[in-house]
Amino acid sequence: MVCSKCEKKLATLATPDKWKEGSKNAEVGSSGRKLNENKLLSSKNKAKFAPYEARCRVCKSRVTQTGAHYCQGCAYKNGICAMCGVKILDTKLYKQSSK
Repeated sequence: MVCSKCEKKLATLATPDKWKEGSKNAEVGSSGRKLNENKLLSSKNKAKFAPYEARCRVCKSRVTQTGAHYCQGCAYKNGICAMCGVKILDTKLYKQSSK
């Protein structure tokens, strides 16, 4: 679960959707993306990427989503945003298991 503010921070695809003219990852000017650019050779990716580096603040399991502080299970169970921790959902009357 991600709030509306954090939706902008979500990762985009490396390859554009060529069949969609108005797709958000096919826009050239806004994101600074170049057409026909090899993503592996670009200068932005010189720093190595470690996707499983972060851990959940609640259960201490590894987080798969980049930029997130909470795993998807804890975010849904507590009704919070996985990236910033803002309360999104009222889970008071939900019948959820403890695991």
